[in-house]
Amino acid sequence: MSQEQREEAADIVVPGDLLDDSGRLKPGFNTYKEGANIFALRLGVRQMRGDQVSVLALSGRYDPQRNDLIIGTILEAGPSIWIIDIRAPSPVTMHVNDVPWKVDFGETTKYMAPGDTVLLKVAFVDEIKKIQLTMKDRACRKLSGGLVFEVAPSKVPRIIGRGGGMTNVIKTATNTRMFVGQNGVIWIDGEPQDVALAMAAVRKVESEAHTSGLTDKVKQFLQEHRRSGMEQLKRASLEKEWSSWG
Repeated sequence: MSQEQREEAADIVVPGDLLDDSGRLKPGFNTYKEGANIFALRLGVRQMRGDQVSVLALSGRYDPQRNDLIIGTILEAGPSIWIIDIRAPSPVTMHVNDVPWKVDFGETTKYMAPGDTVLLKVAFVDEIKKIQLTMKDRACRKLSGGLVFEVAPSKVPRIIGRGGGMTNVIKTATNTRMFVGQNGVIWIDGEPQDVALAMAAVRKVESEAHTSGLTDKVKQFLQEHRRSGMEQLKRASLEKEWSSWG
């Protein structure tokens, strides 16, 4: 087994797996602590955020966490607020004070209107799960065009990959732009055939998230489909040439 395969396999944990024995980390959600050791409470993906280790369950809805980058859809625009679907149990309100523009009262739709797709950040989540959103971050923006689709939020760490590796593999091989929200919403933009291939690769990662060596499998998948796609283009080009001689 390669180093990459060992690292990928180590990301998946089962109840009782040791997550940390250093005594320096704090237990996060779906974990428990005994002495200096932190263990997994559920089947899922080991996740590090700062000095906290957690387990992201392999099933369930999106559980918002502070500093998450997410993708939302504008549902309504009021005089000074937007109501946004972020795949949480209920829509979330964002005030004009939380965007980087100076928005005059009643002019919210000049900036973001119902149906718009936006890349947002979770600024704060309190103890009763009240969520504050913000776009006052360099990464945040309105997303124009492209294709938006959803995956299980629990599969997002695998789709992003270690250090963004999996997403970079897909983007590079398909020549597309892609944003993966922690809430399981994904935006991809590019040529239609490239977007379709990128989406198919994402679905492969989602369905095989529990397996090891996944990066190599996805690379092979992309190479094979890119090759077959080029062959189809060549055949179509030849058929066009032949028809012009007929």
